[in-house]
Amino acid sequence: MSARTDSSAPHRAGFACFVGRPNAGKSTLTNALVGTKVAITSNRPQTTRHTVRGIVHRPDAQLVLVDTPGLHKPRTLLGERLNDVVRTTWAEVDVIGFCLPADQKIGPGDRFIAGELAGIKKTPKIAIVTKSDLVDSKTLAEQLIAIDRLGQELGIEWAEIVPVSAVGDSQVGLLADLLVPMLPESPPLYPEGDLTDEPEQVMVAELIREAALEGVRDELPHSIAVVVEEMLPREDRPADKPLLDVHAIVYIERPSQKGIIIGPKGKRLKDVGMKSRKHIEALLGTPVYLDLHVKVAKDWQRDPKQLRKLGF
Repeated sequence: MSARTDSSAPHRAGFACFVGRPNAGKSTLTNALVGTKVAITSNRPQTTRHTVRGIVHRPDAQLVLVDTPGLHKPRTLLGERLNDVVRTTWAEVDVIGFCLPADQKIGPGDRFIAGELAGIKKTPKIAIVTKSDLVDSKTLAEQLIAIDRLGQELGIEWAEIVPVSAVGDSQVGLLADLLVPMLPESPPLYPEGDLTDEPEQVMVAELIREAALEGVRDELPHSIAVVVEEMLPREDRPADKPLLDVHAIVYIERPSQKGIIIGPKGKRLKDVGMKSRKHIEALLGTPVYLDLHVKVAKDWQRDPKQLRKLGF
């Protein structure tokens, strides 16, 4: 099949990244565009740590989505490292999508990010109004005007301002149509079947971490890191009945958090295992035996040696 739909239009390929304050809908949007679950979504701020890339394959283009951690005012060494990652990413992509939720007025967090964006001159920027299904048309119109004003105040020229609802799948295709022309002419950068270039172990760790975060009390989100120690096909299994052994460790910062993760009689950890195993099997397309352990890595967020060990 030819990569071009229209013989006169060259194929385009390049990188886009979505930015926005925590919970602005960046990961959900990435998943909606790619059409499968690649970035972890959680209703807690700061859950995306790795640059997970989702890849949108179209006949006329290939759009590679780079998912950066939320930019925020850092309080720890980990926070500062994450912010550096963000700025480096912004300077390297072909287009930036700034996500602002339709159901919340523009706040100090949005202004902080917009101020940083204003300093990155060359990269085109699209303002994406997410969660537009949650508001009526009058509120949506007011938000669009407010975003236009924000751009004028800071000297940002929005290439587009577009409302979307990833959950309702509204305008997601249109958003891809707007992003594609901003990419350079290029053959595809990744093979057609690829959805992400993250190593599988990192994605598996993220799925476990997402399941571990669900329903946990608020003090835990940043204290959880997951490391997949090994993923090995079980030996002596018939070819039509493979089984993958996944051994993973959930690291927390303090002994007192262990009980929260494990739950009464180990019930919570069992639930985390069942939930994440389903997602891992869907991702890898093979039955999985998941072996989960919880360990304490004291104050790992503030310790450079531990940060390195845990992959930051």
